[in-house]
Amino acid sequence: MSRLAVVFGGSRGIGRAVSQLLAQRGHKVVVLSRNKEAAQVTAESLPGEKHLGLSCDVSKEEDVQKAFEAISKTCGTVGYLVNAAGINRDALLLRSKSEDMLSVLHTNLLGSMLTCRGALRSMLSHGGAIVNIGSVVGVKGNSGQCVYSASKAGLEGFTRSLAKEVATRNIRVNLVVPGFIQTDMTAGLEKKDVVRRIPLGRFGEPAEVAHAVLFLLESPYITGQLLLVDGGLQLAL
Repeated sequence: MSRLAVVFGGSRGIGRAVSQLLAQRGHKVVVLSRNKEAAQVTAESLPGEKHLGLSCDVSKEEDVQKAFEAISKTCGTVGYLVNAAGINRDALLLRSKSEDMLSVLHTNLLGSMLTCRGALRSMLSHGGAIVNIGSVVGVKGNSGQCVYSASKAGLEGFTRSLAKEVATRNIRVNLVVPGFIQTDMTAGLEKKDVVRRIPLGRFGEPAEVAHAVLFLLESPYITGQLLLVDGGLQLAL
């Protein structure tokens, strides 16, 4: 059954791969990004029916409200929500600037809270599914990524709690936890050193994470779960 799928951070990386896969499955997709042009270009590139690209900074409550108002007016009720928007400002805690810490927390954690709240208003009457995107760093921790790790670890507690809150309304909430994936965020890493730590011996592809997201969106009896997509990295950490 075709649903309206809303993908925050949908113009690049994992979010773009999710948008492409959802469109291939016949869903109408709303792609949201801080860069409106990038969102529109991605939406226009998707197969199937006419998709929509909108600008939204998830760290700003007013932006999120306006985005869902536009979605409600032009597209109808939301069936799927994917939160793939995220940033990192990696540094040792003693060297981290307060403004960078707030930016990471507001985008990665508060942003998902705001978008989930916005989507729930649409989902309460007919059910739906939400997938948040975490990180293996949020599960295992990593030196130099205290703030990023905290933001992603917070998503686990948030996801499990929200799943309990909305289960009786037939709304499912799950968390996909990627490891090292070939995206802009990992472009600057020394891949040879990292790959040695990954049991499967390679970085993952955004499309591989997207398939995990789709699995959780479409699985009617799974909620409140964490699904690692990391090539076995958590086994080595």
